[in-house]
Amino acid sequence: MRLSIVLCALFLAPLANADTPVPITRAALGELLFFDENLSLKRTQSCSTCHDPDHGFADPRGMASTGDDGVSLGDRNAPTVTYAALRPGFHRNDAGDWVGGQFWDGRAPELEDQAGGPPLNSAEMGMPDTAAVLTRLLENPVYTQAFPVLFGPGTLDDPDTGYAAMTQAIAAFERTPEISPFDSKYDRFLRGEADLTDMEELGRVLFFSPQFTNCDQCHKIGLSAADRQEVFTNHEYFNIGVPTNLALRAMNGVDPAKLDIGLAGNPLVAEPQAMGKYKVPTLRNVAVTGPYMHNGIFDDLRTVVLFYNSYNTISDARKINPETGKPFGPPPVPDTLALEKLTHGPALKDMRIDALVAFLKTLTDARYEHLLAD
Repeated sequence: MRLSIVLCALFLAPLANADTPVPITRAALGELLFFDENLSLKRTQSCSTCHDPDHGFADPRGMASTGDDGVSLGDRNAPTVTYAALRPGFHRNDAGDWVGGQFWDGRAPELEDQAGGPPLNSAEMGMPDTAAVLTRLLENPVYTQAFPVLFGPGTLDDPDTGYAAMTQAIAAFERTPEISPFDSKYDRFLRGEADLTDMEELGRVLFFSPQFTNCDQCHKIGLSAADRQEVFTNHEYFNIGVPTNLALRAMNGVDPAKLDIGLAGNPLVAEPQAMGKYKVPTLRNVAVTGPYMHNGIFDDLRTVVLFYNSYNTISDARKINPETGKPFGPPPVPDTLALEKLTHGPALKDMRIDALVAFLKTLTDARYEHLLAD
């Protein structure tokens, strides 16, 4: 179910007519824009096409998203929008490491910058420029009434000013509590409202254990395992050796040998050591937002855990990708591989791998729990 039912009740007033109420908050305007297919060149795609609110605000259609033209296929997987508003702006931390930002390489420093990317991307929504987007905004009488009230008179008189206001409205929508609700089973457990099963509890212990796994070194920012606003990412960038997705390359026509340089492709970054690094994603809703990794190479969450485990085992049998029956592929950029993060603790047996998956499922927001596999 779309968020409209909730947000309309909170943010909309029937000022235009019974069918198209004019929003009275930027968040409500942003919701309308988020679902508006008219903001793409062929009027077939909105933000919600690749960030489906019924599927964790991710794209359930495959490894990468198809563009508005029905042909273009990207080379990266669309990440979830849930909890994206809690990611800090792109910056260096005190240790000199890059932190925050949107997209897999952080090239959008703030949430507003991310919102402004897809409409003008030729492989996504395909609009040629901000003037073309402004023309579409001016077609809609709800927008022509709402923008001047919410952003000031004359906002839609200039393409760049109007476009900036549009991105601010979409970002305001993405910052609403409905998109970052902290109401998963794990959250209910922390509040004493739910009990974890034995497997979920084992997975929780393993996840936060410095002895058995290294999960929370990258997937935790809270001061303790009981932090109630934990987004399960430290917002940093690492190269974990995710293999090239040859199946996706065969579909989108990109040369299999082409190197996706990750963070090094961010125009704000000019460092060889950034090659092959990608953002640490939130694990909120991870069980319902596959496929996984920056290139969508893994379909199943258990495969992801097995991939991490492959760095800690000497058994050839445990280095096999169960989805292909073949060994996990080599890291595309071996020189910057985060081995200090990846090689930690003993190899995990099946029960402990299953326990970690069980715990990760508890991070699913209540509205998506029906999507969980039994």
